[in-house]
Amino acid sequence: MPTNYRAYQPEQSYLLPPSPSDWLPENHLSFFISEVVDEMDLSGLYERHEESDPRGNQPFHPAMMLKILIYAYATGTFSSRRIAQKIEEDVAYRVLAAGNFPQHRTICDFRREHLQRFIELFKQVVQIAKNSGLVKLGRVAIDGTKIKANASKHKAMSYDRMKQEEKRLENEIAELIKQAERTDRQEDQEYGSDQRGDELPQELQRRESRLKKIREAKKRLEERQAEEDRQKGRHEGDGGRPEGKKGQPFKKEFGQPREKAQDNFTDPESRIMKAGNAFEQSYNAQACVDEEHQIIVAVGVTNSAADNAQLIPMIEATEAVVEQIPGQILADAGYRSEANFEHLERNNIDGVIAMGREGKPDKVPVSTANQATLRMKEKLKTADGAAAYRRRKVIVEPVFGWIKRVLGFRQFSFRGLTRNNAEWHLVCLAMNLRRMSSGLQAATP
Repeated sequence: MPTNYRAYQPEQSYLLPPSPSDWLPENHLSFFISEVVDEMDLSGLYERHEESDPRGNQPFHPAMMLKILIYAYATGTFSSRRIAQKIEEDVAYRVLAAGNFPQHRTICDFRREHLQRFIELFKQVVQIAKNSGLVKLGRVAIDGTKIKANASKHKAMSYDRMKQEEKRLENEIAELIKQAERTDRQEDQEYGSDQRGDELPQELQRRESRLKKIREAKKRLEERQAEEDRQKGRHEGDGGRPEGKKGQPFKKEFGQPREKAQDNFTDPESRIMKAGNAFEQSYNAQACVDEEHQIIVAVGVTNSAADNAQLIPMIEATEAVVEQIPGQILADAGYRSEANFEHLERNNIDGVIAMGREGKPDKVPVSTANQATLRMKEKLKTADGAAAYRRRKVIVEPVFGWIKRVLGFRQFSFRGLTRNNAEWHLVCLAMNLRRMSSGLQAATP
């Protein structure tokens, strides 16, 4: 007896127009994102279109574009070309686009033009999470993760190499100029002196362009080092020796970078950082995560590999976004410093910050001057302090795992600290909406 299969007629037309939204489950993430965006203040996105286009062009609706972009980031699609392809092929994208098909250039332009507005939109999402009971701010954990820059580490050069290349290129350019002058004299004798002859040889143009880039990078390194020296109390013309002291002279003159100091030609604001077992051209992406539902309540991006200077800025960013100081702040040993501990005590903030890596003995020396550090060491020895710190890794570390492994976001799309900070807000906004969708569904009876 033949098997009685279910009906399958690929050529059959629909007798009535279908609703694409019926093809998705009721609790689909795209519906949740659409509903949240509809509740947000998007006035900043509309400003660009307030005056009518004299050419009569009709722009795509900003709310629709934002929904598509957030859903793309929330599901691990960051390329504008890939997003445009998804709108044609993926049901969820087509539901959000509602019959619109923006091209990849339009998507790319929308993201770039409104990049800085994602910072405010991130704050709105956190406020919605707080009002929904998903953010309690009883205990938070702060941490950083290295995200690759949109630049190759092979496009970086050390200060010592820059000096060598600068001298080599100067010599090559001088030789090329002499060669060009000899050629001009020979051609004048052969063809006459009426030719213009003022066009630079292509080889000379390439070398001059490379020399200009190296000099610009060299200047950036020197300016960066001069600023670091000023922060250490040095000043120009100090002679390489501490003022009024007979101690050891400084190892280098004011504003002179270390020989191994590097600058990247593609993204000068990025830095070489250690990520896992490798060194990459990167940024240090910071996040403050609430314990209740692991909602990211504050974020930031820095081009410093070290975390300890980011503790206070992240606390201030959390207060600015949630309008409340957390009940307790957890952080690993990367954030330890006497200044940070003093700030916590001075502002009556309950902080639990490790003295060393977990599972390894504490070898941090404490002098009589570092009283705040001594008190933190004693706090970590208590049962409550140790129990609180153990919560850190289960609050913040999974969030970075979701962003890098589930979403697949491991490299910034833009160049420069300001733009990448804005994109990090967009990434964390999208991650929050995924968490909020799961949290609210779990809370629904």
